[in-house]
Amino acid sequence: MDKTKYLIMDVDGTLTDGKIYMSPSGEAMKAFSIKDGCGIHDLLPGAGIVPVIITARKSEIVVNRCRELGISEVYQGVGSKIGQMRSVVADLAQAAYIGDDINDLQCMQAVREAGGLVGCPADAVRQVMEIADFVAAHRGGDGAVRDFIEWILQQKR
Repeated sequence: MDKTKYLIMDVDGTLTDGKIYMSPSGEAMKAFSIKDGCGIHDLLPGAGIVPVIITARKSEIVVNRCRELGISEVYQGVGSKIGQMRSVVADLAQAAYIGDDINDLQCMQAVREAGGLVGCPADAVRQVMEIADFVAAHRGGDGAVRDFIEWILQQKR
């Protein structure tokens, strides 16, 4: 099963713990897992998998984190995640998608129906867990993406 070419990731609740620390002037901080970052930066390129971020929110923090990890496919402020995903990935059978909440369901269902892989963090909502091929041992922002990456790489063997 050497077909996964894209790992599409949600941000809040998947790459982060889903908490947004707000100051009176707006968003202040998000926390990311170093383990997830290592998986994205060090493991995906060797496997020929392109990391893709699709998120409804906009944040300079996400831009900075993606720059650190070498993620060039970053789409923020996206109203239609599925529309954006289809414009990036022509064949969804080549996609793996990890998300945590109901706004990820449409993309997850499309990837799954096409024969791609679908994963979620341990603390994803029930509806997401029910359609996931893989439920991570870790929570969002705490290594769930790394868990999914390692599982994908095992599937490619």
